[in-house]
Amino acid sequence: MKKMLSLSACVLLLVVLVNACKKDSENDTPPVDCSTITTTFSGTVRPLMASSCAKPDCHASGSTNGPGALTNYTQIFNARAQIRTVVASGQMPQDATFSANQKAIITCWIDAGAPNN
Repeated sequence: MKKMLSLSACVLLLVVLVNACKKDSENDTPPVDCSTITTTFSGTVRPLMASSCAKPDCHASGSTNGPGALTNYTQIFNARAQIRTVVASGQMPQDATFSANQKAIITCWIDAGAPNN
């Protein structure tokens, strides 16, 4: 009985530790209403990508990480499906956490066809 209780406690502790290692955004992603979000590539998406993604050691010019460099419209457009997945899930950016609004800016722009505007 004592061994079984000890084993149960270890399993419970393991579950708690695994869940504690996730970013909060991975556990709680509310649906986004893109009709309330205004995005443009030049005004909102590009500045956000430049400050959060196109940095040295991440996705700057010459990068081979993930989809590679994300410094211009063509690179970002070509990687849009992968970008949407990792931004929406909270996996990226690795060194920070996007706010719900920042995630919406990127995902809604992609969902609108990723226009070069």
